[in-house]
Parts: sequence; structure tokens; C-alpha cells
Amino acid sequence: MTRILLFTFLAFYAAPIGARAAIWFKEPSFDWWSADRSSAGLLPPSSHPSALVRIYAAPTVRWRGIFSVHSWIVLKDAGGAYERYDLTAWGDPIRVNSFAPDGRWFGRAPELVYGADGAQAEALIPRLRAAIEAYAFQKQGDYVAWPGPNSNTFVAAVMAAAPEMQATLPPNAVGKDYPHDGRWAGLTPSRTGVRLSLGGYAGLTLGWVEGLEVNLLGAVAGVDVRRPAIKLPAFGRIGMPQA
Repeated sequence: MTRILLFTFLAFYAAPIGARAAIWFKEPSFDWWSADRSSAGLLPPSSHPSALVRIYAAPTVRWRGIFSVHSWIVLKDAGGAYERYDLTAWGDPIRVNSFAPDGRWFGRAPELVYGADGAQAEALIPRLRAAIEAYAFQKQGDYVAWPGPNSNTFVAAVMAAAPEMQATLPPNAVGKDYPHDGRWAGLTPSRTGVRLSLGGYAGLTLGWVEGLEVNLLGAVAGVDVRRPAIKLPAFGRIGMPQA
């Protein structure tokens, strides 16, 4: 049993993190202050008449990008302008329109986590805005990079307010499993399964939308059956896209 546990840890946690770190060290370095944060061209023009909801994620800044992505929320009313919501460790905790809605996160293009348009988006937007305003950890000093509450905790909490989205953050969104509602056990955010979270340091998730996820010190490994993929720490999903 000890050998099995050791092999499992090495194969599904230590090896992926080590491989991702090796890739990161071989990538060209850059000054993150001047890194590209322009639009990645993923959204229609702001003149687009329909309502829209998007959730994006991109590798976070510097060496932390080995382990985690940063996620954010984009909302647009019918006939309105884009609104981007990020929670960061600097400035106002919840930043509104500080970056391009689909902007690169310090040089890294985002991936789509969830999208809704038209009537579906119109029905979601009021609930998502209410969840943003009611988020519990939006005061100066509340932000904790690991294990949370952080930017991914914020987005996960907002998504949990609308379980009909039937979406989940990538497995390498460290902080998504932090118990923002104070509950260490209960239903998953999609309401399609159950989750146990020991303060974000460890946990177990089993749900139709979330799949099987085992959290060990914030690193998540598992499998997604609904949209077939393997989930690995540092790499995220290997298989069908998130959305």
C-alpha cells in the first residue's frame, strides 16, 4: 500500500509539477511590467448587440504560472459595454475594467472556461452581479495566494451562485476549492455531486460536471468523464477543452 501511494503521488503530482517547472525555466524571460496585456481577439466588438457572459483563465504571473492560472469574469448587457471583473492582491481587491475584457494575462492568452450569449446570458447577469457584490473576501488584506481566498476563489464563488451554468474552473486554478461559504462539505458548485474541502489544503470532489478531483496541498489530479480529459497539477486538463 505504501508503494502504491508513493507511486501515485510521484506519477500524478510530483512528475507533472516537475515537468511544468522544467518547461517554464526554458521559456524566454520577460519583464512582466511591460508584458503584453492587449486583447487576444476572443470577443466580438463592443458594438455587438447581444448580452454575453464569459469566464476566462490564463497562467498567472512569473513562477506562480507553473502551478496556477488566474481567472476572471466578463459580463455584457444587451446593447451595453463589456465589464471585466478580477480579484487581485494589489489595488482595489475587485478590479473592474482594469484590463481588456479578453486581454492577455501578462503575455499569456486566456482560455475559455465558460460562455453564454443572448437570452441565456441575460438571465445569468443579474445573479452574477449580485454574487460579485456579495463576495465575502473583498476587503484589503483578504487575499491569500495559497490556498485561498484568491482570484480563483472569487470566480468559483460567483459561478456557484448560478449552478445552471454547469461549468467548473480548470484543475490548476489554485484556490477554487477554498470553502468561501464556510462549508467544508456539501454539494459541488454545479450541484451535480459532492465535495469535501479541508480549508483548501486538501479535498475530494466527485460530480458530473466537476468529475473526480483529488486536492493535495492545492494541487489537483483527477479525471473528467463528461468531457473526457485527465486532470493534472500544473498542466490542467489534457483532453477535450474546458468549454
